[in-house]
Amino acid sequence: MTPDDDLLRQLVELRRDLHRHPELGWDVARTAGRVEQGLAACGIGTRRIADTAVVADLPGRADVPSIALRADLDALPVTEATGLSFASETPGVMHACGHDGHTSALVGAAALLRRVQLPAPVRLIFQPAEETAEGARTLIAQGVLDGVGRIFGLHLDVALPVGTVAAPDGLVNASTDEFALVLTGGGGHAARPHEAADTVVAAGFLLTALQTIVARRVPPGERAVVSIGRIVGGTASNVLAESVRLEGTIRAATPQVRSLVRNALEETAFGMAAVHDVAVDISFASGTPPVLNEPVMADLARRAAGAVVGANGVRTAPLHNMGGEDFGFYLEHVPGSVVRIGGQIADGLTRQAHSGRFDFDERAIGIAAAYYARIAIEAGEALATTD
Repeated sequence: MTPDDDLLRQLVELRRDLHRHPELGWDVARTAGRVEQGLAACGIGTRRIADTAVVADLPGRADVPSIALRADLDALPVTEATGLSFASETPGVMHACGHDGHTSALVGAAALLRRVQLPAPVRLIFQPAEETAEGARTLIAQGVLDGVGRIFGLHLDVALPVGTVAAPDGLVNASTDEFALVLTGGGGHAARPHEAADTVVAAGFLLTALQTIVARRVPPGERAVVSIGRIVGGTASNVLAESVRLEGTIRAATPQVRSLVRNALEETAFGMAAVHDVAVDISFASGTPPVLNEPVMADLARRAAGAVVGANGVRTAPLHNMGGEDFGFYLEHVPGSVVRIGGQIADGLTRQAHSGRFDFDERAIGIAAAYYARIAIEAGEALATTD
């Protein structure tokens, strides 16, 4: 069950329209409207949650929980530099992560699923605000998972060739937490450093010490990242800074390592502050949990992927991706999985996600649509048999 040439052409046209008109966060009214138009053309009614999330329910056996399929709608605050004929017409905003492809693929899956008798109801979730890590939590709080027994998602991956699907057990995306460390001393004259606590020197030692957390506190078989992305401090070259602020991110592959790294960061910061006789204030902003495929759900995903791309196109090796995804919030409530759909453009150029040059091979849209449809059927049959 794959899109025919006519449907694939429509999906590519939809993707290019969404790409021309990217929207951020929750402000995806136009994008949501285009989704509704696409579903209406298939005879599918919709409803709204949180103003701009679009939800549609396809009927199946009434005594079986629904299978949810999720796509994300929002773009990124990135200036496009692709030179595409359908490049963003919104200054400073771009679909630099493939969400335009995800959305188009799920509309395509809806068209495919309308052609068959479903073993379980299917709920289509078109979610805003994935990039801000707010969307999934909000929709869950507003009942989007009510009556749902399984949930599945996908992400285009330009590191994988077209025709491949990565469906590993375990880690798909890391947790994402942010932190800020503010070191405070008394300030003073740079010519008399012995009279003051030097927060810049303290920050330098702390910056180095933080890099030992993963190297020396996290077990070698586990995965984690501690990175500092911003340092702010000082007012003049001959003044010892009264305060220095360091901002960074923690990424972890499991909840246990996530907690370990956070605790180690606090211990390291307080210890280094004491050594340099400065005060430290620490704040954390908890982000998304890790996305972890349970083996049973990953096996289901592999069967569905194999039906679309063939057994040789299914990759099972662990992913080395420490980027975040708010799909993990759904998996805290409902079993499911996420796969990565190959979308590499085979011309040797680098098109990293979240960069202004990001693009993908549009053939991946048809594969993604077929996968969405197939996993809905596979998971529905499994639930119907179990229940």
